[in-house]
Formats: sequence, C-alpha cells, structure tokens
Amino acid sequence: MRRARNAKIVATLGPASSAPETIGALFRAGADVFRLNFSHGSHADHRARYEAIRAIERETGRPIGVLMDLQGPKLRVGTFAGGAVALAAGDAFRLDLDPAPGDRRRVNLPHPEIFAALKSGATLLVDDGKVRLEVERCGADFAATRVKVPGKVSDRKGVNVPDVVLPLSPLTDKDRTDLAYGLELGADWVALSFVQRPEDVDEARALVGDRAAVMVKLEKPAAIGQLEEIVRRADGVMVARGDLGVEMPAEQVPAIQRRILRLARREGKPVIVATQMLESMVAAPVPTRAEASDVATAVYDGADAVMLSAESASGQYPLEAVAMMERIIAETERDPYYRTITDASHTAPRATMADAVSSALRGVVNVLAPKVAITYTESGTSAIRVARERPEAPILSLTPSEATARRLALVWGVHAVVSAAAVDETTMTDLACKTALREGFAAPGDGVVVVAGVPFGRPGTTNLLRLATVWPPERSGVDASSKVA
Repeated sequence: MRRARNAKIVATLGPASSAPETIGALFRAGADVFRLNFSHGSHADHRARYEAIRAIERETGRPIGVLMDLQGPKLRVGTFAGGAVALAAGDAFRLDLDPAPGDRRRVNLPHPEIFAALKSGATLLVDDGKVRLEVERCGADFAATRVKVPGKVSDRKGVNVPDVVLPLSPLTDKDRTDLAYGLELGADWVALSFVQRPEDVDEARALVGDRAAVMVKLEKPAAIGQLEEIVRRADGVMVARGDLGVEMPAEQVPAIQRRILRLARREGKPVIVATQMLESMVAAPVPTRAEASDVATAVYDGADAVMLSAESASGQYPLEAVAMMERIIAETERDPYYRTITDASHTAPRATMADAVSSALRGVVNVLAPKVAITYTESGTSAIRVARERPEAPILSLTPSEATARRLALVWGVHAVVSAAAVDETTMTDLACKTALREGFAAPGDGVVVVAGVPFGRPGTTNLLRLATVWPPERSGVDASSKVA
C-alpha cells in the first residue's frame, strides 16, 4: 500500500474509532500512525486498539506506527459550594491550599508547587484561558489575584501558568504507570506532555531507554525559550498548538509553529503539527476552507506529519476526516510551487558522514533523476537523514528491524519495508533493487541510488552511497538483480 504523498497522517483513536473494522478503514483511507491518548480510556481500551492495529498490520503487510501520548500534570482548581461562580472584571479572587469548597471570593488550588513559583504580576489562566487572573500578592500557600478577563469558573477547571517555570516533573505517577504499560504493549513513539526544560526529555529517556522513540510536545512557553536544546535531545517533536495557544497570544502561534518546523528540519527530527486541524469535522462532513488552508500550510512548511485529534477520536466523521486530510496533502504536494518552497527551506548539512552522504544523495537525485532513493538502515538514522534532505525521488527504506520500520511510518516520504539482513554490499544492493521492483518503485532498467552504513549491523554508520540499475529476472537468474555503477 504505497501512499501517493510524502507528509504522513496521525489519527487519534477513541470512542468513535475503536472498532477493528473502523481502524482498518482509517488505515486504508490514509492513516499512517495511530495515536493512543492516555488522557482518556482504560488500559484495556488501549490494548484492544493496539491489538487491532497490529492485526491490520499483519493483514496488509505494512508497518504501522503507534504513538502513545502521556497525559502529563493536570493543574485544576477545587470545587465550589454552590456550583459555578461568575467572576467580574476587577474582582478580587484568592486561590489557596484550603480544601474547603470555594465561592465568589476564593477557591482551593491544591498545587503548592504553583505558589512556590509565582511572583507578583504573574498570570493565571482558568478554563483554557476563558478567565484570566493577575497575581497581586502571593505566598507559600496562597495567591491574591485580580480578575482581568471575566467569566464563569466551575468545579475542577484547568489552570495554566504561562509566565513561570513550574518545579514539576512532566511525568506524574499516572504517567509512569501508563508509560510502563504502553512500552509493554509495544508503542513505537512516546509523546511527552508538559515539557519545560531539556532535562525533562532526559528524565523520560531514562525510563523509555531504546524501547521507543521520545517525542516532545511543545505546548509551554518555557519550552520555547529553550527550544533548540529540547529539540536536540528529543527523537521527534509535536507542535501542540492547543495548549500553546492558551498560554501564548494566538497571534504568536503561527510564527512559533514555523520556527519549530524549521528547527526540526535542520536537526533532522520528525515533526507533527497537531490540534484543531480539521476541527469542524467533529460535527460536519466537510472542513472549513480555513482549515484546509491550515493543513496545506503545515505541508508547505515541511511538517513530517499532520494530526487528527477529536476529529477521528470522538467526532461524527472520522473516516471522512482522514480521507479529507489525505486529499489536502496530495493536492498540496502536486502544486508546482511545492517543490520550490521545499527547496527554499533546505538548510546546510552538519559536518558528519551521515549528512555528507545524504547531501550527496540529494545531488545525485537532482542530476540523474533515479526512480527511487533507497536506504538500508538498522536504527532508522539513514532514512531520517535522507528524509531531512527532502529529495525529489521517493524514499524506500529497508530495515531488518520491525520496530524501526514502525517508527519510520511517521517520517516524511519514507516507505519502510522489513527486509532480510544484509551481509555485504553486493547482497545489500541486490536486496534493494529486488525490493524496489517488488514494491513498484522501479522497473527493469531503471536507475536507483542506495545509501547504507558499513559495517552492517552497527547503527549510526551511514557512510556508503551506491548507484545501481535494476535488471529483469531473465538477465540475472533471480527475482531481480542490480548492476553497480
């Protein structure tokens, strides 16, 4: 099942898309990676969805990525004695550690770490920013605030603190339990919420090890302040525009999104653009024109993947949402200006063998126009570095590792295939050409370019580039062979 596009689609599974036949239909409609959102659902729910995904994988013979998304800390106010309260502009309102039910003058905020970090003048956002409070005075157990943006506040509404770095781990006890469970299931990517510092990435990686790839969700202003180091330490990046748009002015989010995409492209880290991409399709069978343009903009800007959240998890039209996203991506990539825009965002390679070889591949593709660029990779590094170059030729990635093939399902332009292990350069080149023929990327007589690392079996050694011609069976006496240029 070869996709006729480069950017990938991540679809969140939920109540509207839990049936195995629905998951299969979403995959056939274009979903490349499925997101399991551990903010909702039981472990049994996630196991059933995971097993359905793997059954579809076996049925279709195509590796499918699974992204587990951790909830992260959730900061919430307590309860109110008489139900929701209406706060007017200019009202004084106190938040404290007293667990007694609140009223129009105060409410419990059971998070001493917030009070420890607050300063006068800091902003508190309640209920996704619908109510805005400014701190006038604060101490170890309270914050006296003034209402700047009025509105109603009800029980257990969320609180955002955009102006300070909170002394909180991104991993709660729930997250640690969920993480252990998701890794046991076999998740390929772990999305880490509430990242504020580079050290947050290190904390997650210490728990994950090499069992999955770590993706940081960029949703906190503090993370944007240390963006480069956070991206360097992660394996992938998610632009979580929902929470980012709550904690930062909405007009700043588009520029920040583009900055993240440029940085991720430069560093060669897969990047997902997420949240409200086709939001109206939660309740309507077609998106707004603005939403279609939003998806296209992410594709033009070089996103590896775009993500559906409520649209596929709880909306009325999950299948239509995936199909629509597929059509928008394909149409955008057919635009004659798409390649011009993609090339314009290209950045210089790093001074490493992997980038030197990948850059050389890009030059070969531009000069010789081979039918396909083939990577042979154990860890996925070769394929990711080649994808960073955004070559005009499709990328066929061969790997003996099923886990690597699944992780590569997220990466721009990569069609991953689980293959036999190569023992030397000749058998590797023959294997590459046979696979290109079998998967429909090349025909007999076509030229291909192959990138790999030797010695084989050692991750991170991309150092070989070969040109070859695919020969028909009657010329080689086998399924297909190659002639090395």
